[in-house]
Amino acid sequence: MELYNLSCMFFKEVIGQTATKERLIQSVHGERVSHAQLFAGPEGSGKLALAIAYAQFVACTNRQADDSCGECPSCKKFRKLIHPDLHFVFPVIKTPKFKEPVSDNFLEEWRQMIGQNPYFNIDQWFDRIGVENAQGLIYSHQSEEIIRKLNLKSYESEYKVMIIWLPEKMHVACANKLLKMIEEPPVKTLFILITENEEDIISTIRSRCQLIIIPPIDPVSLAKAIGELPEAEGMDIRNIVHLAKGNYSKALELLQPDEQTLFNLERFKELMRSSYGRKFTDLFKWVDQVAGIGREKQKNLLNYSLMILRENFIYNLKNRELIFMNEQEEDFSKRFSPFINERNIIELTEVFETAFNHIGMNGNPRIIFTDVAFKITKLIRK
Repeated sequence: MELYNLSCMFFKEVIGQTATKERLIQSVHGERVSHAQLFAGPEGSGKLALAIAYAQFVACTNRQADDSCGECPSCKKFRKLIHPDLHFVFPVIKTPKFKEPVSDNFLEEWRQMIGQNPYFNIDQWFDRIGVENAQGLIYSHQSEEIIRKLNLKSYESEYKVMIIWLPEKMHVACANKLLKMIEEPPVKTLFILITENEEDIISTIRSRCQLIIIPPIDPVSLAKAIGELPEAEGMDIRNIVHLAKGNYSKALELLQPDEQTLFNLERFKELMRSSYGRKFTDLFKWVDQVAGIGREKQKNLLNYSLMILRENFIYNLKNRELIFMNEQEEDFSKRFSPFINERNIIELTEVFETAFNHIGMNGNPRIIFTDVAFKITKLIRK
């Protein structure tokens, strides 16, 4: 779904985040650019877009008061994300072609993804590079590439910029080597780490980075951005903004639900209906299906199930302001929500959280999802 086209990444193109933009701009004008910065905030808040706009502003040779010029040689290279002093690190997967993959092996897909929509999430990225049973990581050998690149002199800009997307996905060996680089960085090096789970980054790295909190996008800015899209014509923009909760990725999904969301909803409905009806043949078919979709999609399904459980529990309160489900989800929940109550919500939540952890530890998915199915069968009638 190509709802965003990257020409240059200007601050003005980043949705909302006015206070953060001003802070970053002033740090450059005041020559107070911290060598290691941690952009921390929820999915869809624009962290990656901000990081690229910031890097472009730092590198711009004719920067304006509040944005890059867009015309200098540096900005023109940023337009295609091919500036020689701009480097990216992000989670990747092992493939038959790449036994020891590094980010550069997937750089073309990465550039295309940003060009289409720099507000993508981890699941959309993994779909792009074809994650199946593998789990995406920043592998230990990536550290050698980081060290090699940053020990080179900058080619054109004053700073070498290393943008690390989701460092919480970094192998511990890679994280420890990165720590040494952050502690003793080469001259004029700028690290920008972009995280959605700050606590999952090793504490020694967190403590050495300047923390930049990126909040959810404010409702007014999100409504304006959504309202300008042709896909939004005739849609209830106010409701989309409410459901998105400051997440531009979620807002795009609400305009046009992706295949993964529809898949997750159908699998959740099948599980609950078969469990309630004690239809064990159908449950075994369900287990067979979800056991074969790959670990990242399995984790996505389990996270989605946790969200739907919470929403159905809250749905019973009959307060529209507290409900964050799309039309298809709410239509199902009108009939399903009475079965999620104070007698089973805690145990149901624990079932899915435990399954998520076991999948993440490379447990056998068939055993894990069989266990889920039987436990749901017991709990759904409480």
